[in-house]
Amino acid sequence: MQSKKSHGAKPALRVIKKYPNRRLYDTESSTYITLTEVKQLVMSKAPFVVRDAKSGDDLTRSILLQIILEEEAGGAPMFTEQVLASIIRFYGQAMQGYMGPYLEKNIQAMTEVQAQLAEKAEGLTPEMWSRFMTLQSPMLQGLMGNYVEQSKSMFVQMQDQMQKNTEQVLGAFGLKRP
Repeated sequence: MQSKKSHGAKPALRVIKKYPNRRLYDTESSTYITLTEVKQLVMSKAPFVVRDAKSGDDLTRSILLQIILEEEAGGAPMFTEQVLASIIRFYGQAMQGYMGPYLEKNIQAMTEVQAQLAEKAEGLTPEMWSRFMTLQSPMLQGLMGNYVEQSKSMFVQMQDQMQKNTEQVLGAFGLKRP
């Protein structure tokens, strides 16, 4: 499944059409594909969009959520019930607009930590990996420390933005913060 390239060397956006019978049609390969194959596109970082075949509406988020649901039901869930309940509680709250970007930045930071670990551990056997982890404890602490610092920094930025927004709203009503 190779993507067509445009002039800017960026892969073309692959269009997947979702039909009322729930089937997914890959317009690039001219074949019906499964949710597992869409997951493979995600894993390979292939740019794609899922559109309703009739209306043209973007259904990408819905399909991604469906993939997450299947993964969570697959026996090794990533999210505890407590985490899922907490996420649900953010909907409709003042923090909802801040939570998405906060989670996105944290996941990106964790992805960078994972990539650095993978780069340092390339070609290691299980025995070597065990020794590597023992010897690299300070390095891992440094990576995790950087991640924690980034997360803290993002949280402080989120708090500052909320404070500015609160002051703007109060200012609109002629009120000042004490």
